[in-house]
Amino acid sequence: MDKAVESCMDEGRWMYDLCREIFPICRSITGDGVRKTFEIFSKYVDNLKLTEVKSGTKVFDWTIPKEWNIEDAYVEDEEGRRIIDFKETNLSVLGYSTPIDKVMELEELMPHLYSLEDQPELIPYVTSYYKERWGFCLSDIKKKALKPGKYRAVIKSSLKEGSLTYGEMYFKGRSNKEIFLSSYVCHPSMGNNECSGQALMIALARYIGAMKDRRYSYRLVLLPETIGAITYLSKNLKEMQERIIAGFNLTCVGDNRDYSIVHSRYGDTLADKVLTNILKYETESFSDYSYLKRGSDERQYQAPGVDIPLVCFCRSKYHVYPEYHTSADDLNLISPEGLAGSFNVMTRCIEALEKNDRYRVTCLCEPQLGKRGLVPTMSSKETYQETLALKDILAYTDGRNDIIELSDIIEEPVSLIVKVMDKLLECGLVEKVIYNE
Repeated sequence: MDKAVESCMDEGRWMYDLCREIFPICRSITGDGVRKTFEIFSKYVDNLKLTEVKSGTKVFDWTIPKEWNIEDAYVEDEEGRRIIDFKETNLSVLGYSTPIDKVMELEELMPHLYSLEDQPELIPYVTSYYKERWGFCLSDIKKKALKPGKYRAVIKSSLKEGSLTYGEMYFKGRSNKEIFLSSYVCHPSMGNNECSGQALMIALARYIGAMKDRRYSYRLVLLPETIGAITYLSKNLKEMQERIIAGFNLTCVGDNRDYSIVHSRYGDTLADKVLTNILKYETESFSDYSYLKRGSDERQYQAPGVDIPLVCFCRSKYHVYPEYHTSADDLNLISPEGLAGSFNVMTRCIEALEKNDRYRVTCLCEPQLGKRGLVPTMSSKETYQETLALKDILAYTDGRNDIIELSDIIEEPVSLIVKVMDKLLECGLVEKVIYNE
């Protein structure tokens, strides 16, 4: 295990325990499942502010739907045996299903049953948020084994005027400029595609809250995917555009197979730059996706006219890993190690952004480093290699490059650049020329 990830394992284990705590909850884009999840989060952070937005509220081109809640759902055969049972897995009900209690022939039931032919052993996650219908999800093996006869379909749900719930946390820094973090709270029991992003967000909130001196302010939001992000933007867009300098959408961050970045539309924001740099130097390998491969709330934050400077960070990317949106995306798919790796990447991004300034050398020609104790006073082939990074940093410290750009140029981690730059500042060999506010 990488030493940096190993140092985050206590946090990884804590996040995994949080995932286990929230995994059983049936969440959707509205309803008591979301509120129950936020109640759990409130045990671990003390500045979580909840907002309720009423059903029927217009948010840009969308409308907040009715609130959905569910108590139970099942399908019984003629002997009264439950062949599909919501209490066994909440993935077994089509999300936002309308209530029903009806006995019918198999032929009538079949159009309301959803399965995956190419993954016949798994239960799919399926929703119908904006068109009223009812249905059940089951494995294709079980679906094809159903015999002709009568079945009773029961869904004890409600669709009523209510509200959509989202949560936000704000941490004031010396500057009003903000780093923005977002993830979603709207899926039922799935580990990587749901619980991992929430757990990482709460862990990062604890980390940011403990920072002794925050240069930037931090805005963290947890909301229903798509409609929640649209709702939040509709209420906060102007302020977000004025303040946010870098944003990160966090999803599918709990497995330990891969690291991934989904870039902004043009791939040219500070968020693109810092996450790419950290993935390059802090992980063994990563997958690099253009905005054309988008699929989560980066669609909303990066929409034309919105243009929040944001990227998406994943481990194995949504739509790519085979367990995505199925019953196989469970607590066995994620791990403390996978979560620790994601925590390491995001905290390194935060550290890099906090330190990201431009500097300029204060003397002409090559400075004498030996008299300042920065290099050995005897020169050899070995000492030349040891001091090359220092000399390379000085060669490009001309006021044009910030810390992240220096890292990219000389191909050394940001952490090393920061360490060297602190020494150069102490010696008076460099001065800060731009404060990124």
